[in-house]
Amino acid sequence: MRKIGRNDPCPCGSGKKFKRCHLGKEDQLPRETTAGEFSPDDSARITRLPEVSYGRSREMLDGLDIKNLTGSSARVRFIDLAAYKELDLAEARGSETEETGSGGVLINILKTKITDPDNLYLAISPDISDSTLVHQLAHVLDYLGGSNLMPGMAKPLSFDVGVPGEHLEHPHEYGYWLTYLQKAFDVELDADDTIVAFLFENDMLIKGRDIEQQDKTLLRAKSERMMRFMSENSAEIDALICERAGYIGSRVNQE
Repeated sequence: MRKIGRNDPCPCGSGKKFKRCHLGKEDQLPRETTAGEFSPDDSARITRLPEVSYGRSREMLDGLDIKNLTGSSARVRFIDLAAYKELDLAEARGSETEETGSGGVLINILKTKITDPDNLYLAISPDISDSTLVHQLAHVLDYLGGSNLMPGMAKPLSFDVGVPGEHLEHPHEYGYWLTYLQKAFDVELDADDTIVAFLFENDMLIKGRDIEQQDKTLLRAKSERMMRFMSENSAEIDALICERAGYIGSRVNQE
């Protein structure tokens, strides 16, 4: 099994960093976490893909001083989404935790860190929208200088706690970076992220430290608080999102 870095996402799927979860307790990891381990050869197949520049990807990346914003020296590489999918690595461990959006996906760091520990990889399509770019870059900044959650890593916790996955997948820190990028690059958010931004502005998103503590009672209470707020403000939310990309009707009853 590949050695897990102290700051890597814990392979148990908790959403915590390894050092704060199963470091020193590796024998307690579920057996399936060692199955289908991502190989260096498969990792290299990703990291060898050529960089691409689609839409405003290069403009946005060049406009971000990631080191100054997050304190991290990590860099971001854009690769072609179709080329990434053609690698047919869906069965490799880590695929189940990737949040595949329309036109873009932040590749799980466990896949690429084996051969390239200095970069994060975003797979994007030629027709990627500004809103999708902002969505994925907000996840990058949140991981590097926010909640430290990689997209998808909190899904097992959401099932365990019994709260909507979206409530843990987009924490308060993600909301901060989302609104920061939206303003910095003058982007109209899609319907779902417009709701996230609205919740952030009203201090309704769950903070990363609360997710990290995994206090089920606390997380349920904060999730229920968010649901009540959305229900009480459903008319305002619908007015905000009704003309945004991705609008399919009221989101309140779908949470």
